[in-house]
Amino acid sequence: MSLEVRESWLAQVVEDVLEPERRIIDTHHHFFEAGEGFPFYDLSRFWADTATHNVEQTVYVQCWEGYRKTGPEEMMVVGETEWVDGIAAQAAKHPEAAQIGAIVGTAELRMAAKVRPILEAHRAASTLFRGIRLIAAWDACEDVMSMPGLHDGDLYGDPAFREGFAVLADMGLSFDAYHYHHQNRYLTALARAFPSVRIVNNHLGTPLGVGPYADRKDEVFEQWARDIAELATCPNVFMKLGGLAMPWNGFGFHKAPVPPSSDELVAKQGRYYHHAIKHFGAERCMFESNFPVDKCALSYTVLWNAFKKMASRYTEAERDRMFRGTAAEFYQLKSSR
Repeated sequence: MSLEVRESWLAQVVEDVLEPERRIIDTHHHFFEAGEGFPFYDLSRFWADTATHNVEQTVYVQCWEGYRKTGPEEMMVVGETEWVDGIAAQAAKHPEAAQIGAIVGTAELRMAAKVRPILEAHRAASTLFRGIRLIAAWDACEDVMSMPGLHDGDLYGDPAFREGFAVLADMGLSFDAYHYHHQNRYLTALARAFPSVRIVNNHLGTPLGVGPYADRKDEVFEQWARDIAELATCPNVFMKLGGLAMPWNGFGFHKAPVPPSSDELVAKQGRYYHHAIKHFGAERCMFESNFPVDKCALSYTVLWNAFKKMASRYTEAERDRMFRGTAAEFYQLKSSR
């Protein structure tokens, strides 16, 4: 998997920032070191993006970066939290810019009860650590990216995984879930089994639009919509609104001669956002950029303009919840300004 950010291509679409005064918490982004697969993205590049809108705080979400190079293999993942904590300390020297308010790391929950020392090490590494993400994305088709080590779509039902998940419950940590649309039902079962764990579904539950799903958008939407409505009956589950510009969502923005405008994004994706908001309510929804992954398809300015246009039908209190309040509550963020 390789994603490319083409700044000159993105620059073809320029929009004025809508509602520049609106306070924002970007609930999902990554940093990438120089290497293969993902575009290099450091604090200065992220600040260049977040400065276009009034982003006060962000949530860093695991992406296999910054791991320890030595020590026990199972503890190497703690290096990511240590690495981002250092970046957050750099950011704190510039309070006028977006601050990293929370860190979501990772740990192999299939270690069952033995995962506890790893989670404790994450917590000791940073006061910003709030929980983990262990990606469950899997599909039977080889044309769709699946996580290594997965043999079916129900990682969440694995007994060893659930024993590890119980440690999250015991430690009061949250869980970021990332999987594909046909796996949302498995998250529902997990959430019902662990009602005390705060869970947030990343990227609107990732409706697929490539491989065998490329010509079945309406069918996929209908299945996704049913399962999202059912998932929303779990009061401990929240929803991240965003992450639909990735290539595997099938909208093809990254292949177009010109990147999409905010109006085009609203026209093609609005139904997903409004369905999720209808069932979860603004009090359990939070907007996310998923940058720089989604930057392969559109600019930060365009993306948040689209969010603001989609949110315009809701009350001011609801908008503030989705742009800031829900995230502050879920990730236990301190006020930055």
